[in-house]
Amino acid sequence: MKAFASVADRDAIESEKPWAERDVARSMYQYLSRARDGHANKPAISFQLQSGPTDSAETLTWAQYHAKVTQAANMFRSLGVGPNDVVAYVLPNCTETAITVLGASVAGIVNPINPLLDADQISSILRETKAKVVVTLKSFPKTEVAQRVAEAVRHAPAVKTVLEIDLTRYLSPPKSWIVPLVRPKNPVSHNAAVLSFNAECAKHPSDKLMFEDVLTDRVGAYFHTGGTTGMPKVAQHKVSGMVYNGWLGSQLIFEKSDVVICPLPMFHVFAIYPILMSMIGSGAHVVFPTPAGYRGDGVFDNFWKLVERWKVTYMITVPTALSALMQRPVNADVSTLRGAFSGSAPLPLELYKRFEKATGVAIIEGYGLTECTCLVSCNPPQGNKKIGSVGIPLPYTHVRILHHDAAGKATDCGIDQVGEICVSNPGVFPGSTYTEEDKNHDLFAEGLYLRTGDLGRMDADGYLYITGRAKDLIIRGGHNIDPAEIEEALAGHEAVAMVGAIGQPDLHAGEIPCAYVELVKDADVTVGILMEFARKHIHERAAVPKTIEILAELPKTAVGKVFKPDLRRLAITRVYNEALTAANLPVQVDAVVEDKKRGLVAQITRADGVSDAAVTEVLGQYIRPWEWA
Repeated sequence: MKAFASVADRDAIESEKPWAERDVARSMYQYLSRARDGHANKPAISFQLQSGPTDSAETLTWAQYHAKVTQAANMFRSLGVGPNDVVAYVLPNCTETAITVLGASVAGIVNPINPLLDADQISSILRETKAKVVVTLKSFPKTEVAQRVAEAVRHAPAVKTVLEIDLTRYLSPPKSWIVPLVRPKNPVSHNAAVLSFNAECAKHPSDKLMFEDVLTDRVGAYFHTGGTTGMPKVAQHKVSGMVYNGWLGSQLIFEKSDVVICPLPMFHVFAIYPILMSMIGSGAHVVFPTPAGYRGDGVFDNFWKLVERWKVTYMITVPTALSALMQRPVNADVSTLRGAFSGSAPLPLELYKRFEKATGVAIIEGYGLTECTCLVSCNPPQGNKKIGSVGIPLPYTHVRILHHDAAGKATDCGIDQVGEICVSNPGVFPGSTYTEEDKNHDLFAEGLYLRTGDLGRMDADGYLYITGRAKDLIIRGGHNIDPAEIEEALAGHEAVAMVGAIGQPDLHAGEIPCAYVELVKDADVTVGILMEFARKHIHERAAVPKTIEILAELPKTAVGKVFKPDLRRLAITRVYNEALTAANLPVQVDAVVEDKKRGLVAQITRADGVSDAAVTEVLGQYIRPWEWA
């Protein structure tokens, strides 16, 4: 491992040689073959269907994983998948998911899709990527993935083959006997051939590729964004960027003796690049508990016992999962644990302290984006970890904090000045970040630095801090309010588990701050107490929320970010309904939908005698549009 404890260490790594001269793999297959050659009989990947510390688990060695990926790549090629063709998968975590990720990127371009999306969203992504093959679940109890994918494929004519994975193979009797009897029906309404993934793989050789491996750099993956600011976009990842992420993990963080538990979904960049690619680079061992990861039955209750079972050295997490874990006792021997990596969203200071006190282990915060093939910065595991910071930009990653004027001209911000975080590194694909060309316009500063849309600052020691999302700014009468200030303040209350602050529509200021709060389990606190706490701890008067609402659970993305579009929908519904009631109009908001051009639009139920003009007189004063449902 290379020393990575400071900016000086980072600079020393860069000064050794340019990235282009590094002896790194030039293809995914070459990358995996190096892991097989160096660590053949070591455990590579373990998966357990259920979360119990004694439940059965399946483990592949690096030699076995390599063989399975070889089979899958040969199988995909036999189905007509070439280097520029797309294999999409809509899967929870399982061994086959890890095989599909690499097999598809060896044969063509892999396109992971969130299985929690609805059929229309899945179909839209399949059409955007022109996927030729889709890998998904065979119909299984307690999930509708197979049914949604069947509907999605009906509207994605480029899909010629659907490959199904049957999770029943992970069960033992009597459950394995019962599932086929209670399996939900899945009426296939599309024209694609439906085949068994494992049966098709078994028809192909596992000892060599039956086609020439492409060693020139190319696009190896399409990942859709899953952020908090709108409709998913599809980002393109080159093989060189995928390998770069694994090189960072293997050189700076993980060793072959490490065991990493990763209950994050394998459709997201966090699980695939900083984790799976780093495992390939280092020869370490990764454990995926349950198909749904942290969302799986019993995972939170059994988590510390799983750490003990697998002798885990590093855990991978997100703030929402940490919050849930801190509401449970550390009820096992976790002495093997050396660190916890947290990403996807900023970590509240109080949560950081609670975790360190409970486990004796420091949380290492990092920063990455789907658009950068993930990694940008990390608090150095061997160096000073600044609480609240996302650490030092990684080797060969160059971060600038820029201010763009009205004409689009960029100027560099000074130390601790907030601006837009802009990134250049081997994972950035200048000019072609998204598959839709229109979405790449104005995306790069000076044609090279990806404009992330994140607001941040760099301190005098070279540590990066994220202060918010440019699109999340609450603009109160022309005054910019960073929601992070509200969220950080309320998160300091002992009863608060998670906070999401947004701007709610306002007649006079356009929008004003409001906050939605999820409480710690069994906490008892009133809105009045939280409001008083906010007034005391939010120093900027204009940023104090007009409204605080307590929800049983905040809406979140699959990787644990607070999903702010849903909070905005709640706020628009509440404010508009209050205004309509005050005007004595017998209509209410039926739904708030997203329009690609107009953003969030309130749909109003029709009522006899209520005219367009009457509703417009009330709602036309707000910034968000309305229409009849």
